[in-house]
Amino acid sequence: MRRLSVICFCLSLGPLLSPFAIQAAEAPEILLYRYVDSRGVTVLDRQGVPPEYAAKGYEVLNSRGRVVQVVPPPPTAEELEQVQAAKTKATADAQLLRQYSSVDDVDRAKARKLAELDALVDVAKGNILNLNAQQSSLQKQAADQERAGRPVVHALIDQLNDVRDQRQKLQADIVRYQTARAEAEKDFARDRAHLQLLTQ
Repeated sequence: MRRLSVICFCLSLGPLLSPFAIQAAEAPEILLYRYVDSRGVTVLDRQGVPPEYAAKGYEVLNSRGRVVQVVPPPPTAEELEQVQAAKTKATADAQLLRQYSSVDDVDRAKARKLAELDALVDVAKGNILNLNAQQSSLQKQAADQERAGRPVVHALIDQLNDVRDQRQKLQADIVRYQTARAEAEKDFARDRAHLQLLTQ
């Protein structure tokens, strides 16, 4: 009977003791922070890592001395540049692979682009020939007026100036097309070589 009373007493204390038992089980584990100070000495600290040392990276250890987390130092400006350069290269590579499936695609695209630029040059040269003929006709009219002892009319002078301006613009266009053609050849050659490396 006495034994039964003791058991009942212990059971009655159970609800009172259980919160303490739970609290002990859920108590946060003590962590240690390991870092290197300005003298090069490895330090273990429960309070944390001072800001001036945290930037160099540190480790978090549990109460048994095992590393549970490694906090690396932040990347340097050079490392950030390298990461950004790698991302830019990866994006460019992916775009090139989407644009061309083989070097033959590059060759066909190059031929189309160069033919387009050559056609623009031919059109500009043809327009210049037409302007040259128009200029010769206007100059003849101006010479006829001068031989007749009359001043050259302003409308004729304006036409001659307009023809001259148009021809200069067309000549500048031809130079621009030819420059674009040379740049296109370089770009396609670079893309072709790079695509060969990516598809090997």
